[in-house]
Amino acid sequence: MSDTQTLNGLPRERVGKGGARALRRDGRIPAVVYGGNETPLHLSLNSRELIREYQQPGFFAHLYDLTINGDSHRVLPRDVQIHPVTDAPIHVDFLRYVKGATLAVNVAVRFDDQDECEGLKQGGVLNVVRREVELLCPVDAIPDAIAISLAGLEIGDSVHIGQVQLPPGVTPTITDRDFTVATIAAPTIHVEEVAEEAAEDAELAEGEEAAAEAAAEGAEGAEGGEGGEAEAGKEKEKGKKKDES
Repeated sequence: MSDTQTLNGLPRERVGKGGARALRRDGRIPAVVYGGNETPLHLSLNSRELIREYQQPGFFAHLYDLTINGDSHRVLPRDVQIHPVTDAPIHVDFLRYVKGATLAVNVAVRFDDQDECEGLKQGGVLNVVRREVELLCPVDAIPDAIAISLAGLEIGDSVHIGQVQLPPGVTPTITDRDFTVATIAAPTIHVEEVAEEAAEDAELAEGEEAAAEAAAEGAEGAEGGEGGEAEAGKEKEKGKKKDES
């Protein structure tokens, strides 16, 4: 787990949409801290400071010390509401830290040793099925990421959650199946080349067939011409004999 970060907050006196809009106009983001059998704590954060942390990998897996009027509150980010147009955070929910608690957290997946993956060397593609995995983690041992080694994997191989070595005390929230995290897929470019070659072969075959048909029609026409000339010769010979008689 990474080191605990610090965020500086100010208490909120006005709660509601009007107060929240006023805070955003002043460059601050409304937030709330809940949990731990305590009264929810309403506060605001500096927007630049929060956005900088929010854009860091594993934001929802980091513990933060919220400093408000000299008091420190250890919390875990649980939800961020995003503006539908700008994608900027407009509200944040934090969960109070409770020692010994276990939380469901979405943890990022990191794929290591890609240069040692035989399937990728052969032109295969890493097909990521899950970029994050929801895990049950002790609040004091939330991993920054799950590291998965791709060394030795061939085209067609899959990585299931049961093959991943998780930290002590950390388990998947999905327990009824050994779900897939990633696969090494066959190269799509090879399929496209095969399809193009098949199309070219089909066009060539159609061209050869058309040429053969044209040649056959030409031969029939030539035979028909020769037959006509023979018949005309016979008629001419009959007429000559008739005149002589």
